[in-house]
Amino acid sequence: MHKLRIGVVGLGQDWQNRYLPALRALRDRFHVTGVYSSVSVLAESAARDLDCPYFDSFRALISSGSLDAILLLEEDWYQLQPIEAACEAKVGVFCGSEVDIQGLSGGIQGAIEQAGIPFMSEFSRRYAPATLRLKELIATRLGRPRLLFCHRRLPSELPAPRSPGTLEKRSNRELLELIDWCKYIVGESPDWIQAIRHLSRPSPTNADYQILSLGFGDPETDSEAILAQISCGAYIPSVWSEAIAFRPPAAVQVCCEKGLAFLDLPSTLVWFDDAGRHQESLDTELPIGQQMLIQFHRAFSSRSSLASDLRETNEAIRILSIARQSCTEHARITL
Repeated sequence: MHKLRIGVVGLGQDWQNRYLPALRALRDRFHVTGVYSSVSVLAESAARDLDCPYFDSFRALISSGSLDAILLLEEDWYQLQPIEAACEAKVGVFCGSEVDIQGLSGGIQGAIEQAGIPFMSEFSRRYAPATLRLKELIATRLGRPRLLFCHRRLPSELPAPRSPGTLEKRSNRELLELIDWCKYIVGESPDWIQAIRHLSRPSPTNADYQILSLGFGDPETDSEAILAQISCGAYIPSVWSEAIAFRPPAAVQVCCEKGLAFLDLPSTLVWFDDAGRHQESLDTELPIGQQMLIQFHRAFSSRSSLASDLRETNEAIRILSIARQSCTEHARITL
């Protein structure tokens, strides 16, 4: 099996719990050749953990000639510049969830396509054990989805003039992944979208609640049509931590032709059919971090387009952009 040489750019919140354990478990597939972080003490610590050098700049790491791909795990001051550098050096990119991928549209998207490098976004919900099991059940027991209800509850930001737009970016990143998740579960592309936003009182440029309806066919005339309702709320102040965790909704509820499923990430699935209630705990399956990196390794090795490649990422970005247009025009818009 070909071992990929990778460089780590940025050490985000998921580093210790998701990516470091995944890289250790996948030593037969990945060899880390260098680490960069704008916080040098973190870079030094990660380099010791992985027995590799750390670099003073991401450009030095990417242009070192000693790697095949980078894991870009946070945005930091450099934003998407490491992706541009990766295109120049012809190395692949795995883009973590803490990176604002909405900036991919335009020039950077074209640079990735022209460079012909493997690219994958962290749409982690696709690779959760419960999601993979749900897809199996849809194919074998539950039948075609009819309705999906998908809600994400985030803490709202306290007023912070030094970080304008952070709440909006975070909510939009969640919505991008929820859009992709619903498309993945359904296995089709939506035909239309209608969206509504509720503006935040402390910061009227942000929305504290957004709701999108994705239609797969016309639900008023087509009995085979599928409707997905996606919402993201950030209306509870962070100091009300107990309220944020109170009675959380299922990550996704899916009503199918022959049953109903409630999924909680990453590994709990409860479903109902004519035989009654079934509860599955999938903790023994591979963790999400390993699932995603295995997929990235396959994408790099085969140079093929997999589930979370550039095309899928761009489609989620396009749909979210049209959702903003729907909010402005107060209308359903064909995709």
